[in-house]
Amino acid sequence: MAEQTIERESMEYDVVIVGAGPAGLAAAIRLKQTAEANGQDVSVAVLEKGSEVGAHILSGVVMDPKALDELFPDWRDDPSQPFDTEVTQDKFILLGEAGSAAIPSFAMPAFMHNHGCYVGSLANVCRWLGEKAEALGVEVYPGFPAASFIEEGGVVRGVVTGDLGVGRDGKPKDAYQPGMELRAKYTLIGEGARGNLSKQLIRDYGLDEGREPQKYGLGMKELWRVKPENFHKGRVQHTMGWPLDNQTGGGSFLYHFGDNLVAVGFVVHLNYKNPHLFPFGEFQRFKTHPDIAPVFEGAERLSYGARAITEGGYQSAPKLAFPGGALIGCSAGFVNVPRIKGSHNAMKTGMMAAEAVAAALADGRAHDTLDAYEAAYEKSWVRAELKKVRNVKPLWSKFGTVLGVALGGMEMWTTHMFGGFSFFGTMKHGGPDHAATKPADQCKPIHYPKPDGVLTFDRLSSVFISNTNHEEDQPIHLKVADMDLQKASELEVFGGPSARYCPAAVYEWVPDEKSGDQRFVINAQNCVHCKTCDIKDPNQNINWTTPEGAGGPNYPNM
Repeated sequence: MAEQTIERESMEYDVVIVGAGPAGLAAAIRLKQTAEANGQDVSVAVLEKGSEVGAHILSGVVMDPKALDELFPDWRDDPSQPFDTEVTQDKFILLGEAGSAAIPSFAMPAFMHNHGCYVGSLANVCRWLGEKAEALGVEVYPGFPAASFIEEGGVVRGVVTGDLGVGRDGKPKDAYQPGMELRAKYTLIGEGARGNLSKQLIRDYGLDEGREPQKYGLGMKELWRVKPENFHKGRVQHTMGWPLDNQTGGGSFLYHFGDNLVAVGFVVHLNYKNPHLFPFGEFQRFKTHPDIAPVFEGAERLSYGARAITEGGYQSAPKLAFPGGALIGCSAGFVNVPRIKGSHNAMKTGMMAAEAVAAALADGRAHDTLDAYEAAYEKSWVRAELKKVRNVKPLWSKFGTVLGVALGGMEMWTTHMFGGFSFFGTMKHGGPDHAATKPADQCKPIHYPKPDGVLTFDRLSSVFISNTNHEEDQPIHLKVADMDLQKASELEVFGGPSARYCPAAVYEWVPDEKSGDQRFVINAQNCVHCKTCDIKDPNQNINWTTPEGAGGPNYPNM
């Protein structure tokens, strides 16, 4: 259907926010707080593609509370607040195949320590923030993905939600409902890493000009309930090394919190070179290490999920404001990679954008570029924090894990002691992640053991416990631009890495029953919205778009 033939209902707001994550909800709350303090009446709507607030939220999470302290100074006294576990023990470990070496805490600068931080579920943090936002008068709409922009005269004037009731063939079904226009004076985009709208904005408005390419990692997480004797409430443990080789970046976390809960996660940096690498398989193999496996003896696996993480940091952050709105949180990329933290930075950027919007509305402005937000970021502790660690990931990528970790540690001490100064200056990242992939015939195949169903698992049983679901009769939301290119290059040159890099078994190359030729199969129902395919496809031939309605995972406590 041509866009111009669709009649859409329209609603008007002062501010529309895309994404009910920590950035979007913090922005909504700060807008209402500021408006109330100034005697303003500001209408705010938050769109969330998940079935409820928190349904698509996945993180470790060990949260630095500094942004939360600014948003709600007395949050610790709130009986409904989502944290019951403060960090009591910090462990950094370098793993070998059969042993390990602890990295002493004193070797790390103070900002790398986790004491004073809180362990919990970021999904539940967002549910709590959502309740706070609604109590202030914010309208929160879960199950409504923002599918496109309203753009007029080079200015963003709101968003259009996705159509409902469209069949697999692209034609409207009997229950067809066109998406709604939500028009706004300012539109804030907080949809997370590699978002459907943010990547278009960055491209169309040239927001990444003069910046390094954004870098990404694939983060996979399981939640377990362990035996009491294996539980150490408040313990935070990070590892690097095995099972990844020295030239493949990544690491793990084990966080003990709540009622005998352990969150175990594994991150693979997506600039890995070998297309035979199977990130999910590396995650499962990690759990078999003799230092790790005993934690899960007699335990029950409760949930699984995966998502991309922005890792470019300081030198990859794009211009934040565009005509009519701004990027906040991981839509721009504010994760501190060595700390494995970004929620506090996401919240703070949402709050800074909100303050800039509130000032603009008070001045009677609309649809202009929020230069005040950009200026606030330049002076913020978010930028200062990212600047201190700006060379850590490039050092890991350039020199490998062992030497890179040592150099990264020295670099952090230098920038910590000298106010951000580095002998390395500001290093480059060395190209986008998809360009790092080598042809399959130049790389060694990797053997992965069969899962045992007790400690290690396959992807399909994992997707099952992520509660992922999509309406079957809808257009496939994973768009392949050129299917011939996918076969000639992704399969025949690179060995079909899509069948391995996807942590949800969405992609398969299967022989056609009649011709015997390999056919690309997309199991879109399995998609957990991690966006890895959009990032790692070697030809950038796959485009992740929003599916219908509230499709995707439903994470209960992730």
